[in-house]
Amino acid sequence: MLEVANRLRFLGKHLLNIQHAGQVQIGSTSSSLQVRFLQLWPDWRMKKDVRKRKALEDNYGLKLRLNAMRRTKVLPPELRELASEDFHKMLPNDVKGLKTVPRCVITSRPRGNVLRWRLSRIMFRHLADYNKMAGIQRAMW
Repeated sequence: MLEVANRLRFLGKHLLNIQHAGQVQIGSTSSSLQVRFLQLWPDWRMKKDVRKRKALEDNYGLKLRLNAMRRTKVLPPELRELASEDFHKMLPNDVKGLKTVPRCVITSRPRGNVLRWRLSRIMFRHLADYNKMAGIQRAMW
């Protein structure tokens, strides 16, 4: 959100009003005709993925320790059960069974991604065809 706010700084402080939930409001708040919202994510799936990744980043150490205690065979079963209970009580639902899906940053497409550029194969080809990516060429022989 800060990146978008920095890009829109030229509009002036009175034109930029940052809202919660990833939306940026542009225009004066007194006039309803000038208000429009720019979404920071292509769709709700990308927004959900960003939320899950943020929650995982915040709770990664705790999740790692609790999972290690739950899965080790060295500890007695009582301690493993306590660790399992703590795992389900202490961690938010966004962190428990998380499998991160690499998504295209432009279209939020979950499959067919070129991981190095974080783009789907369709957007990668489109941007490469119109020379929007430095150092990328179509194959010629």
